[in-house]
Amino acid sequence: MLTTYQALYRKWRPRTFDDVVGQDSVVETLKRQVVLDRLSHAYLFTGTRGTGKTTCAKILARAVNCENPLEGNPCNRCTSCLGIENGSILDVIEMDAASNNGVNDVRALRDEAVYSPAAVKKRVYIIDEVHMLSKDAFNALLKIMEEPPEHLMFILATTELYKVPATVLSRCQRFSFKRLPPEVISDRLSYIALNEGLKLTQDAADLLARLADGSMRDGISFLDQCSSTENITAEHVRSAIGLAGRVETERLLRCVISGDAAEALSILDRLHTDGKDVAAVLDELGALQRDILLTKIAPKGGWGLQSGGYDSATLKDIAALITTERLMSDIETVQSALSNINAGGNRRIAAELCIMRLCGTKSSDSLPDEAPKPRAKEPDKKPKAKAEPVREDVTEPVARPVEKPPAPQDKATVTSQATACTWDDIIRAVKSRLNPIDFMLLSDASHAEGEIQNNTVIIRAKSPFDLSSLDKKEIKAAVKAAAEDILGGTVKVIVTDAASKQEASEDKLDALSKFGNIKFK
Repeated sequence: MLTTYQALYRKWRPRTFDDVVGQDSVVETLKRQVVLDRLSHAYLFTGTRGTGKTTCAKILARAVNCENPLEGNPCNRCTSCLGIENGSILDVIEMDAASNNGVNDVRALRDEAVYSPAAVKKRVYIIDEVHMLSKDAFNALLKIMEEPPEHLMFILATTELYKVPATVLSRCQRFSFKRLPPEVISDRLSYIALNEGLKLTQDAADLLARLADGSMRDGISFLDQCSSTENITAEHVRSAIGLAGRVETERLLRCVISGDAAEALSILDRLHTDGKDVAAVLDELGALQRDILLTKIAPKGGWGLQSGGYDSATLKDIAALITTERLMSDIETVQSALSNINAGGNRRIAAELCIMRLCGTKSSDSLPDEAPKPRAKEPDKKPKAKAEPVREDVTEPVARPVEKPPAPQDKATVTSQATACTWDDIIRAVKSRLNPIDFMLLSDASHAEGEIQNNTVIIRAKSPFDLSSLDKKEIKAAVKAAAEDILGGTVKVIVTDAASKQEASEDKLDALSKFGNIKFK
């Protein structure tokens, strides 16, 4: 007889409350309610994926209908338990709200729910991913949840509690399923491997537990994926799950740290060509940077908090190449780029700009004061030619030195020259003072625009990512030096958000609109 292989996460799904691990407070409360027959008409199970919400819902549905419950657990041997488990009893219905989220689906459920159960004591509806229901569907569900028949029970499960209306929450007993600790998952995986005849090393079990990220189902699925061999080691886990592909992410980070923008962009292009989403690449890069940061800040206690994709030797090796301050700055840059990608625009360009920005910060940590020094010598090339008209303008007041007019006249001269100077003039002058990456960002009208007001140069960034990239002392110092060469006086540089200009303009229009004699066309 041909037998069908069953996935390990289904084979080892708990069948009683006692089999559920890591959710002791939840299962003890549910068992106590079953023993005392003090059951609610509606439950809401909330928590992250793979923490046991649907499993406990199915166990509870069997327990309340079991003919011979054992201390709150279903016996799993009576007709009711076996019928519910194999789906032959239609009084217990599991509904997926992701694909049945319309008001008509809930109305059909409501019309059917009023009938007494045919084969068991209670009619139970398990609604998974309940947050996917539409507003009208929630309203249709609310009425029967408010005044349900005695034979009816609802068990709702969701991973996004904030999407469930407060009117529904107030009619349910809420149970929060916490993310499972790595040691709990590791122990369970070792137990399953032992019973399946697999030799799972402790290092491999710990690695699988960290990769599961608090989800027992994910951990068991990873174990199933690695079960092609009887001896499962940490190295075999990395190979089977594809962690060897993270070598490219490690190479990318090393290029970023060394400032090799060409090789970093080449790696990004290779990953993109292989079908990897650039946002996923940046996300993995940020995760690696986070692991390294934890290694530096908490070398003894941070191992359990890491993603598990890299061994400690690799993390310590890279950690020695970079400072904590730069790591924090680079992580913020990656997160800003991810936000910019999610907001829209060209994903690849945003990712490439992020990589170039990361590579461009190589010298900022070790040599914070060296960048402006060569620029201090450059004003000697031009100022004399442009400073002459200023001296000619002030020759007339020389006969009356007591009045001391030079300071106000110098400011007036700068103001008059600012009207003739344009943003394009400053862009041309600043080109030789900036690295290509910063200049490309500054000169691109889709990322920044400039304005000269009196003796102030205002740089307006078009997005939060552009604002964080342009508001650097190196860029402001270069723009200041270039503007002072052109204007022949002291200049102030401000970097701000372009949206603030629009808001200010709208505020002025709102003020003018208060006068009845002013009309806008």
